[in-house]
Amino acid sequence: MTRYVVIGGGIVGLAVARQLLLDQPDAEVTVVEKEERPGAHQTGHNSGVLHAGVYYPPGSLKARLCRAGVAQMIDFCEEHDVPYAITGKLIVATAAGQLGRLRALEERARGNGITVRMVTAHEARELEPHVACVGALHVPSTGIVDYGRVALALAGQIEKLGGQVRLGEQVTDIRSDTVVTTARELRYDTLINCAGLYSDRIAALAGVAPPARIIPFRGEYAQLKAHRTDLVRGLIYPVPDPRFPFLGVHLTRMIDGTVHAGPNAVLALAREGYRWSKIRPGELAATLTYGGFQRLARRHWKYGLGEVTRSLSRRRFAASVAQLVPELTRADLEPAGSGVRAQAINPDGSLVDDFLIVRTHRQVHVLNAPSPAATSSLAIARHIVREMAAA
Repeated sequence: MTRYVVIGGGIVGLAVARQLLLDQPDAEVTVVEKEERPGAHQTGHNSGVLHAGVYYPPGSLKARLCRAGVAQMIDFCEEHDVPYAITGKLIVATAAGQLGRLRALEERARGNGITVRMVTAHEARELEPHVACVGALHVPSTGIVDYGRVALALAGQIEKLGGQVRLGEQVTDIRSDTVVTTARELRYDTLINCAGLYSDRIAALAGVAPPARIIPFRGEYAQLKAHRTDLVRGLIYPVPDPRFPFLGVHLTRMIDGTVHAGPNAVLALAREGYRWSKIRPGELAATLTYGGFQRLARRHWKYGLGEVTRSLSRRRFAASVAQLVPELTRADLEPAGSGVRAQAINPDGSLVDDFLIVRTHRQVHVLNAPSPAATSSLAIARHIVREMAAA
């Protein structure tokens, strides 16, 4: 009987454990999660979007696994009674100078096999009556789901299939065949690291030098007050800047009917730094002294300064929202929490753009799995497990 230990009880780790049990019913599969509930970090703090796969270079892991993953996620939600909705999305150009980028995005989407349609400003307002734009890309297959609910359903299925999800246990050491936690020692034949914000540190603990460093970026959200939610029917996004992995402040009607605005993107002062006051000096020092981060900061300091300004100024944040829906003002917004993105950065200061999975003889390390990892999680799991079986 093969023994697997999966480190990290977010949606990717849980999906991997489930896939292992589906493919190998006799395997011993244990998920180790330091928090007291599954999906406590990136899984439970994102915008809940079922991404269609518009943004990713054709042929990349992100493109292939997002396309496969969204279909698998819908099937999973239907099988396990997890609410979801296919709302469609508008990616809007608010100025004529953005139309070229929008057309390039249309070409990329079609290259990924996604049905999209360029629409005029008038047609866009038929879909979203309050939107402001000079043109837009309509993506009808984009949807919304509560990934926290998905994580709970995955954890429940793992246990039904005979696996274990051990919560509240932090990994303290990794040996050649043993994971040591704060509660026990777990023997393994294969280790899978899905630790998200700490995935590079877990890799180093396991004796694997990570090729890139995780840098945490906080995304802060607001939400529309209840009497203004009728201004948004589905999802409204700006045309993204291709230099960055962040999609810009956007509007998302959530599965519960609330409408979230955001996120921005600022450096988090701790790996789990969900607010400015959460500072871990050691983690912050490690970020600031990393050559890759220093090169990134020198290259894009103006962009970073703009994001910090928007974080500290409710007026600036509201102005970004009003570019999409001009009727919205600062008075229409209220705080709605934040999330932290685990973004891998190479030593040369470039962002790792694709999913990054490093394999050794007895270990698999998922070292970059930001958005659309939640959408893609079931496909990522199948990819990892099938590649391990073929090795």
